[in-house]
Amino acid sequence: MCPVKLLPHVARTHRNDCSICVYLIKWLILQEKLMNALLVFLHLVAAVTWMGGMGFILFAMRPAAFATLQAPARPQLILSSLQRFFPLVWISIAAILISGLILMLQVGFAHAPIGWHVMFGIGLVMMAVFAHIFFAPYRRARRAAAAQDWPAVGQSLEKMHPLVVLNFTLGWIAIAAVLFWH
Repeated sequence: MCPVKLLPHVARTHRNDCSICVYLIKWLILQEKLMNALLVFLHLVAAVTWMGGMGFILFAMRPAAFATLQAPARPQLILSSLQRFFPLVWISIAAILISGLILMLQVGFAHAPIGWHVMFGIGLVMMAVFAHIFFAPYRRARRAAAAQDWPAVGQSLEKMHPLVVLNFTLGWIAIAAVLFWH
């Protein structure tokens, strides 16, 4: 059956040559490709934001702060930076989770490449690790900063460091899995 005949307002003027059908089908395919491209773009922007932020913190800001600043300036700078970065991480997590699930549902979980499943699983672990960072040591650091207890802020920030290293490593493993494991 011609798909145009399913649209009552078009069916009245529909001719048998079905050129409208061809146009409609091409338009729908283009819209689906555009939507997939936008979902992949959103997924990549969110992943780059999160991974890039972790890379900056681990390899630029933290070493520079330790090389040039003393307490209380060092923990103040790091905590202030995290207060600006963590809302971006929450937005990135939401974007990654939503776009990833939509893309997986489009192909079906059973038909998705194994690398997608590995990325999805690692991504969930990364999200759990970040939630722990946010609700445990980061929360303690913020409370200590409010009390101007800078040694306690420094201790809480030090507890975050190996967890950020873990997440950064997991992120690269997830990227490698989706690229190399089809």
